[in-house]
Amino acid sequence: MKRLLMIFGIATVLMGADGPRYTPDGQMIRPDDYREWIFLSAGLGMTYGPLKAEANDANPPFDNVFVTRDAYRAFLKTGVWPDKTVMALEVRTSQSKASINQGGHFQADRLGLEFHVKDESRFPGKWAFFGFRDGVNTAKAIPRDASCYSCHADHGAVDTTFVQFYPTLIPVAKEKGTFQAAEGAVHAEAAVQDVVCGMMVNPKTTAFRAQYQGKTTAQTVRQPLRRRPRSI
Repeated sequence: MKRLLMIFGIATVLMGADGPRYTPDGQMIRPDDYREWIFLSAGLGMTYGPLKAEANDANPPFDNVFVTRDAYRAFLKTGVWPDKTVMALEVRTSQSKASINQGGHFQADRLGLEFHVKDESRFPGKWAFFGFRDGVNTAKAIPRDASCYSCHADHGAVDTTFVQFYPTLIPVAKEKGTFQAAEGAVHAEAAVQDVVCGMMVNPKTTAFRAQYQGKTTAQTVRQPLRRRPRSI
């Protein structure tokens, strides 16, 4: 009886684990149950990332952010993300004036899916990004010279993550003393625009010659900050 209970307990732990999974060659396996994780926030029309081109004033995209259940519970206790945290960014199109709706916007088709993973023993800098295409179940980590890493380092309120956009976690981080609102802030007069992700970044800390999906960040355009970034 004790053996059965022990086996059942181990199986329960394994079934409930939300941590990242990888193939033998180090690619991330897409967590298809991410919509069962803890929902953190949704943004509408926030301009950031490779999908920025999809944004438009008439039907701006929605960004939905989820985090694994164990990581969320740990954050509530400590104000920091534990090792093996996985965050999901789901981008969806928006529609208006359909069916009985005559105003505002509602979510529609999925445009993209990205994951931000904390795995301290696996990734330099502890965190890595993965982007998934529809119909593909595995993905390689986005190279570390991509601008998303320095962007998060410059703007993340907690541990390189954009907790400043998660209203239910802001008071937790502030209470625990982990919220860094002004840390690494980029001022308009000092910022340049990354042509790959569209984010205004700090030229002193960003590698502008990174390659990602056939595009280079070598070209930059100076302009004032207009909108907050969107990301995980």
